Amino acid sequence: METDARWIYNDVERGFAEARRTGKPLLVVLRCVPCLACSGIDAQVLLQETALTPLLDQYVCLRVINANTLDLARFQFDYDLSFSTLFFNGDGTIYGRYGSWQHQRDAQDDTTSSFRHALEGALAIHRGYPANKASLAGKQGCPTPFRTPVEIPILAEKYPRELNWEGKVVQSCVHCHQIGDAFRTWHREKGEPIPLPLIYPQPAPETIGLVLVADSTARVASVAERSAAASAGLQAGDEMVSVAGQPLISSADLSWALHRAPDAGSLEAVVKRGGVSHTLNLELAEGWRRKSDISRRVGTWPMRGMAAGGLVLDDLSDADRAARGLRSEQLALFVKGLGQFGKHAAAKNAGFQKEDVLVEIAGLTDRMTEGALLGHLLQTYKAGERVKATVLRPRERVELTLPMQ
Repeated sequence: METDARWIYNDVERGFAEARRTGKPLLVVLRCVPCLACSGIDAQVLLQETALTPLLDQYVCLRVINANTLDLARFQFDYDLSFSTLFFNGDGTIYGRYGSWQHQRDAQDDTTSSFRHALEGALAIHRGYPANKASLAGKQGCPTPFRTPVEIPILAEKYPRELNWEGKVVQSCVHCHQIGDAFRTWHREKGEPIPLPLIYPQPAPETIGLVLVADSTARVASVAERSAAASAGLQAGDEMVSVAGQPLISSADLSWALHRAPDAGSLEAVVKRGGVSHTLNLELAEGWRRKSDISRRVGTWPMRGMAAGGLVLDDLSDADRAARGLRSEQLALFVKGLGQFGKHAAAKNAGFQKEDVLVEIAGLTDRMTEGALLGHLLQTYKAGERVKATVLRPRERVELTLPMQ
């Protein structure tokens, strides 16, 4: 790849310099090479002649394979994805983001229609730049306490600035998800509550009740009843144009707008319906982030060690609850996994067993998801504290104590 005609390889400053020289926008693909996830779309974007070629020709293309020296003020995206893209102007202004959980979950999915829409959307923004610069303000990165990942204490102890090409390459490489892990650990070791946007990063549209059409920019497929999206008046078929004043080029752009949203408040959304623009208000109630499904995120595993001692929990369905004589509104988290080593063995060592049903913890008895429980524990309890828990087994009710780590 170092001599590829299209892709600049692992040289961020050269990429920006080339974008300034040519006047083209800069396309930055961040790819965790050892990870199987997203390999299907990655092959289409990187290796093959596809329908994307005419669009890629209009970009300066940069590929980054490790996060060791990323400028964290500039590169803020969903760190739990193994294939992410940011679109820049040569002056550093971000046009938008792309990242697909559809491709993350299905490594063989090689469809590129949503990526093509993002490429086209960023080109349209580029053509309107700098007259549209004010609308892009919300897309820019936030201040960060560390300039690069290898300056965050837990990573500084383990990783060099450069990859060890002569030895253990993978072991010298900071993977993107470790950035979020390191920030959470940094707060935890200082005895601080982990901020909610770090526990529930880049919330999916489903968090506010939206399902988007997979191969679109941001077209609404369905709206959940009694959700924030339904209350705002969003309907299936709506094309989401902007949220919080930010033009959308992908569902990742919507997730970024939600990531930056207040813990409670209102977001303006502009949609097109039947060719007519409508302005709607998304009202975000206190605690809305806790509805985010973080169960499949790689970054959730370390949080399970901190707050749940390695328990992997699943909210029992109404049918399973009925079969066990449990009410639909009560806490009933099924222990479907149990860590075996290090911090993730703490729950096992405390007496928890696989297939237990957690019905009370830290005084909580109301129904909630694993993600909501992790957020509560991480924000409420410090490392070293212990909480009481009650689990059900086929023949007994057991009282246990879970250590916070």
